[in-house]
Amino acid sequence: MNTPFLDTARRVIRCEADALTLLADNLDDRFRAAVDLMRTCKGRVIVTGIGKSGHIGNKIAATLASTGTPAQFVHPAEASHGDLGMITAADVVLAISNSGEAPELANLIAYSRRYEIPLIGLTSRPESSLGRHSDVVLELPRTAEACGTGVVPTTSTTLTLAMGDAVAVALMENRAFTAEHFRDFHPGGKLGARLSRVADLMHVGDKLPLVTADAPMPEALSEISRKGFGVVCVTDAEGALAGIITMGDLARHLDGLMTMTARDVMTPSPVTITPDELAEKAVGVMNSRKITCLIVTDPAQNDGKSPIGLLHIHDCLRVGLG
Repeated sequence: MNTPFLDTARRVIRCEADALTLLADNLDDRFRAAVDLMRTCKGRVIVTGIGKSGHIGNKIAATLASTGTPAQFVHPAEASHGDLGMITAADVVLAISNSGEAPELANLIAYSRRYEIPLIGLTSRPESSLGRHSDVVLELPRTAEACGTGVVPTTSTTLTLAMGDAVAVALMENRAFTAEHFRDFHPGGKLGARLSRVADLMHVGDKLPLVTADAPMPEALSEISRKGFGVVCVTDAEGALAGIITMGDLARHLDGLMTMTARDVMTPSPVTITPDELAEKAVGVMNSRKITCLIVTDPAQNDGKSPIGLLHIHDCLRVGLG
């Protein structure tokens, strides 16, 4: 059942969606020129704007920076009181104003002209002061604000945000920016965890539980106890992975266990993973196989047969995966 609130929400969303379609249809070579200016910039993209344009500008600067384009937001009022010194001749300025007449931008625009700093104007009025002084104009279509009164920035801010996203993604794809690059800028939180590699979480060196296939079971049990993972990797005489001993293997061989060797008890051909795989994939493998750990092998060592680490499900849970 519709209510006035739902009717309003649908009207607003459809208004903004129609405006976004118009924006996409109206993009032209000026977009390419703006992206080229930012792509070849030796410094940073300086994003600026006042009011709602400033809030959107902050987000655009953050998106650019997180996708490989050095960027910084400079508040135009603060710029007029000394922060103009943050902007260098190596930078590119992206100034945002829907009307193109925000008085707070005047000093920053003048500064960019005085020192020949490339200026990109993001505005719906290319004939405005900002548009006339810009080297390139990213033009927004003149559409009605979704508020119905024409005074609350709604559609215009959505268009501005979408244009910023389009610029950031175009630059990202041009630089062949990968998930690995993205992880470097996002090491924290859930996103950082999802982009973690097995190599980031695995246990190596002395922490790796390891015995040879000929090791007597008392030695294997001692290694399991010392390392604390409930398993031990078993290698052959050449150091290649031969198997794994788990608590389940121990339970199945209780009768005469202490007289056996690791070879007698181990499960051969255990599940392995490489260190460059995403930890999220490792969690999927462990869940599907109903196991709690994976042995990590490096394809570049001993034809990929030597164990170099161990990843436990608890390591993944600790960083928010699973």
